[in-house]
Amino acid sequence: MTTLGTGVLRVRHWLRDHPLALDAALALAVLVAMIIGSFVDAHAPNGPTFGTRRPESSSVFLMVLGAVALIWRRPRPMPVLAATAGLTFVELVRFEPPTPVVMSTVIALYTVAARTDRPTTSRVGLLTMAALTATAMLFGSAPWYSQANLGVFAWTGMACAVGDAVRSRRAFVDAIRERAERAERTRDEEARRRVAEERLRIARDLHDVVAHHIALVNVQAGVAAHVMDKRPDQAKEALAHVREASRCALNELRATVGLLRQSGDPEAPTEPAPGLAVLDELVDTVRRAGLPVEVACTDRRPPLPAAVDLAAYRVIQEALTNVRKHAGPGAKAEVSVVKVGATAEITVIDNGSGGGCCNGDEGGDGGGHGLLGMRERVTALGGSLTAGPRYGGGFRVHAILPVKARTAEPKEPGAVGRTGENT
Repeated sequence: MTTLGTGVLRVRHWLRDHPLALDAALALAVLVAMIIGSFVDAHAPNGPTFGTRRPESSSVFLMVLGAVALIWRRPRPMPVLAATAGLTFVELVRFEPPTPVVMSTVIALYTVAARTDRPTTSRVGLLTMAALTATAMLFGSAPWYSQANLGVFAWTGMACAVGDAVRSRRAFVDAIRERAERAERTRDEEARRRVAEERLRIARDLHDVVAHHIALVNVQAGVAAHVMDKRPDQAKEALAHVREASRCALNELRATVGLLRQSGDPEAPTEPAPGLAVLDELVDTVRRAGLPVEVACTDRRPPLPAAVDLAAYRVIQEALTNVRKHAGPGAKAEVSVVKVGATAEITVIDNGSGGGCCNGDEGGDGGGHGLLGMRERVTALGGSLTAGPRYGGGFRVHAILPVKARTAEPKEPGAVGRTGENT
């Protein structure tokens, strides 16, 4: 059975790749049917009989021409229909009783209906049906209402109906296939978009963790090196801060990179992502690094949504890191978190003398991504962020986050491009 099925599939594929061969086989079958039908006498006294009459050589010639024309029925359906209809017209006018040359016209009319649109099928079909039926009624010896004349009308009309039904089914199947292919492409594009968004989110988290903690380690290591000889106690305290900052960095890196593990991995992190609940710990870490920070935060209950809470924490973390890196000696920072209606406003200001130093995270050396990452986080949630120098000195970062987070629509033009702009 398997060998038989494989053979059938091979034959089907070969015929699909060689349509003229299939049409030649069909033409041969139609010719055989027409020749056999021409030996049938439908008007015999005792009913239709076979072999009581023989077709004339001219009728056989017309049947051969009609069958040969069918070989090109698919590449040239209209000329083939015209040729077979003309041969049928000649047969109906000159010979009595006529041979079934009309069979070639029926096949040609079916092809026209299956390969053209419905209006064309209607016009051409009605014209062919009317012309051949009228010819059979006017030039035949039988009464106009005879079965032979009505048969011409019925067979040509059925050819149009069947061809139109086949064309409609093919169009329906093609539409389903195209819809399935489009859905598959959409699924692939959606999967690629989600992967890109997840990579961007993980890259932002890695940047925030590394930039913040490594900056603190750098500062404390410099302090330890400076006071190692004269004040070893203070050097030991600075090294303790280095150890604490590096430990925090390792823990957060482990938690972030752990998101890439397979589901069910026992080493996957289970602790929640950082948020405003641990803001005091973040501020204490920055203070131990030598940057005085004041915090003004309204009641944190009810808590913010997880995505908004994490974004607020990362904005504050990155802003304080920039202050520590760029604001210069003697700088102070102020952090405020205020809920205003359906939004949460995050503000980080400093009185540093770095002269637009926080912008150096994006400009200056041109290698930073701090402000860009903050804007991407905030914009992805439907909020806005502004950052720039303050009048009289210092720098200000102000973020407005919706309490109910939303993700930017994937088809919204410029949803990612706006992250690099001041809003």
